[in-house]
Amino acid sequence: MIKKIIPQQTLAKPVNLQGVGLHSGKQIELILNPAPENSGIKFIRTDLDPVVEIPALANFVSKTDRSTLLLKENVEIQTTEHLLAALAGSSIHNCTIEINGAELPILDGSSKPYCDAIQKAGVVSQNELQEVFVFQEIMEFKDPETGSEILILPAEQTSFSVMIDFETTVLGTQNATLENIEDFADQIAPARTFSFLHELEQLLDHGLIKGGDLNNAIVYVDQPLANANMDRLLKAFGKDKISVKPNGILDNLKLNYTNEAARHKLLDLIGDLALAGMPIQGKIIATKPGHKINTNLAKEIVQTIKIKKKAPAPVVDFNKPPVMDVNQIMDMLPHRPPFLLVDKILELSDKHVVGLKNVTMNESFFQGHFPGAPVMPGVLQIESMAQAGGVLVLSTVPDPENYLTFFMKIDNVKFKKPVYPGDTLIFKLELLTPIRRGICNMRGYAFVNDQLVSEGDLMAQISRRKT
Repeated sequence: MIKKIIPQQTLAKPVNLQGVGLHSGKQIELILNPAPENSGIKFIRTDLDPVVEIPALANFVSKTDRSTLLLKENVEIQTTEHLLAALAGSSIHNCTIEINGAELPILDGSSKPYCDAIQKAGVVSQNELQEVFVFQEIMEFKDPETGSEILILPAEQTSFSVMIDFETTVLGTQNATLENIEDFADQIAPARTFSFLHELEQLLDHGLIKGGDLNNAIVYVDQPLANANMDRLLKAFGKDKISVKPNGILDNLKLNYTNEAARHKLLDLIGDLALAGMPIQGKIIATKPGHKINTNLAKEIVQTIKIKKKAPAPVVDFNKPPVMDVNQIMDMLPHRPPFLLVDKILELSDKHVVGLKNVTMNESFFQGHFPGAPVMPGVLQIESMAQAGGVLVLSTVPDPENYLTFFMKIDNVKFKKPVYPGDTLIFKLELLTPIRRGICNMRGYAFVNDQLVSEGDLMAQISRRKT
């Protein structure tokens, strides 16, 4: 469900930041600017002519190796997750980010410098309300290749719980939680990125981490340091001496938290899920999360949002009496049990109708569709829609009992989810064109628990019964 329950927010004034890109080693400057209502988060590459604008949305994700990279028109923005997490953690919904390069600066490897800059600029409320995607049913998302899993449960407020396990003694299993997004700046933002020593060597082999140093990444030493490797690290980081602390990390860096790695994974999760384009409400439980599964989940949410905006489920108050009960429906429609597939009419106007069908195991079609695994046939979902549409068209004549309704055409039918015994189907049909000569052209949707299960374009005609 999509609700507008909080005011939109943006920055009170622009704020400038600069630093070095972790992988490119280039000096980067960026400006976080206030933005109008409903504009969202956008990156603007000011070093290009003409400038290129890249929305911070999951459908622009191109790569997720080591960081989240956005791509539009062959123009890239890399390492977006730390800034996006800071914006989400500060409840910034509209912001334009001007940047003069392809990679955000790594700064200290966390979201803290961004949060500090946002706090310095100030946050202001805007006149429009912000849409929030509210999870109303359990959603499970898995990546069998990596063993990563994200579970989302319905909840009154958003919270995060993360567990990581890299199967190494030096890091072990860690957990981190965030019960309230308002605590992000204090509890999660200071957690810095981390890497294992063997990963550093691979990155160096590929000419990456040119902007790395011992102040922006925690390095876990998961294998003994050879002298050759030590010399290479000294050269790469411009240090005279490097040693390993008793807790298994390279020196010159003190952990902010004993579970800093898990907190940083939670930070990345928040930044990646910000690519859904709107805040989400639910209890998010992530096991071994990474940029790939995070952004794939964000893409799934984006698609769900598109569907819900295209066809929002009717808001039904079951405490109100229906416009028509089943007896009144039978007074209008010629259908009779077991082929009467509408139980109530909840709304009726000259342009739309909302109907209801309680799906029970007593339906005759469940005997053969399918034994041991009952599923409502898709064609009967469309028939149920059509019967509700029949009420709409027959309501335009003074003597509906003297008319029959016939299908003329069905187009663009899609089935999204199965319908089972015990479900309550809610139909919404809207006229695509005015009713003329008894011909009704409608767009129909069927929902279960506010989830779209089927849709299609229906055309029907009423004809007077022959005496």
